[in-house]
Amino acid sequence: MASTTVSPTRMVLNSLKGKLKTATRGHKLLKDKRDELMRQFMETIRLNKELRLKVEQGLTEAFGALTVASAVMSPELLEQALLYPRQSVELGVKTRNVMSVNVPQYSFSTKNAEDGEIYPYGFAQTSGELDLAMEKLSQVFEDMLELAQVEKSMQLMAEEIEKTRRRVNALEYVMIPEMQENIKYISMKLEENDQSTKVRLMKVKDMVLEQAHDFK
Repeated sequence: MASTTVSPTRMVLNSLKGKLKTATRGHKLLKDKRDELMRQFMETIRLNKELRLKVEQGLTEAFGALTVASAVMSPELLEQALLYPRQSVELGVKTRNVMSVNVPQYSFSTKNAEDGEIYPYGFAQTSGELDLAMEKLSQVFEDMLELAQVEKSMQLMAEEIEKTRRRVNALEYVMIPEMQENIKYISMKLEENDQSTKVRLMKVKDMVLEQAHDFK
């Protein structure tokens, strides 16, 4: 439905045509963005599922080994063995742009990177199951970090998809149809005005000719 407040002038008509062209181009770009975001979002969902299964398996194995270790070692000895870690971890956070969405990229580094440094204890009074549990936890940590990165990316992408979808719908179902209706309304009004002007000019011409004939 055309707006009742729009002025049926050629200036307004040209302005609306320009806005319609821009809105149509913007609508296409937003649809392309939404579709590409959806494609990457689905890939991220698949990756999230794979990582989650991998992390769950790794944690299950690590906790299983830790349970066995706690069964063969006294609680006091187990607590003492894990009380003072020898390795420190630093977490880094960067971002990368995915279709105007700044998704996080997590990384970590250890201060002492040798393999043996993951064990915060001596080997004399501890069990091999504890060594296995520490090794499994160390291996699964990187997967857990990647899983956190993927899940945060999914959340941010989902929010951007929803915002883009609303913008696409607003253009497709509200703004563009309204501009088209206004353009149609103004074009009809201008055509009516042109016809009225032609009729008036013809009447004036007839009156002039009639007066000229009477004058003779």
